[in-house]
Amino acid sequence: MKVVVASHNPAKLRAVRDAVGLQFSGEPIELVPVAAESGVSDQPRSDDETRRGACNRARNARAALPDAQFWIGLEGGIETIDEQLLAFAWMAILGPGERISEARTVTLPLPPGVWELVDAGLELGEANDRVFGTVNSKHEGGAFSLLTNGKFTREGVYTEALAMAFLPFVNPLWGSLD
Repeated sequence: MKVVVASHNPAKLRAVRDAVGLQFSGEPIELVPVAAESGVSDQPRSDDETRRGACNRARNARAALPDAQFWIGLEGGIETIDEQLLAFAWMAILGPGERISEARTVTLPLPPGVWELVDAGLELGEANDRVFGTVNSKHEGGAFSLLTNGKFTREGVYTEALAMAFLPFVNPLWGSLD
C-alpha cells in the first residue's frame, strides 16, 4: 500500500507508519514523504485554521503524487481559550475517490513561558526548544513529551488520532469505498 505523507518530519512519518500498521495489519506499506503546502499560516492559531491546513496538505500531497492509496496531511496548531494557550493537531486522510476523514489529537495546555514566546512570534516548536533547552524537539516527542516527562509523545498522540481518522476506510459502517 502506497501512502503519501505531506511531511518529512520523522516523528510524523513514524506516527503514520504506526497508524497504518494498526489499521492494515500485515499489509506492506510504502511511505512517501512529500512537501505539500498547508495554505494556512506557519503557526496556525485556531482549531479551524489547523484543520484546514491538514486537509489542504492532504489534497496538495495528492496533487503532487496522485498514484497512491492514501494521502495524509498533519497540522499542529494552537489556540487560546479562557486565558490558556492550548496545543493540538489535526490529521486528514484523503482516500479513494474524494473521501476525506479527519481526527484531532488530545489538547495540551502550554506553560506561560511557551505562551510568551509564541505571542512574540515564534512557532511552537522553537518556543518549546528555548523553554526546555532542547533542539528540534518537534522531530522527536514534541511538547507532549517535554511536558509529561516522556509519558506521552507527539508520535504516540498523532498515531492515535491517525488510527481514528482511518476508521471510515476500514470500518464497514462507513460503506464501500467504491
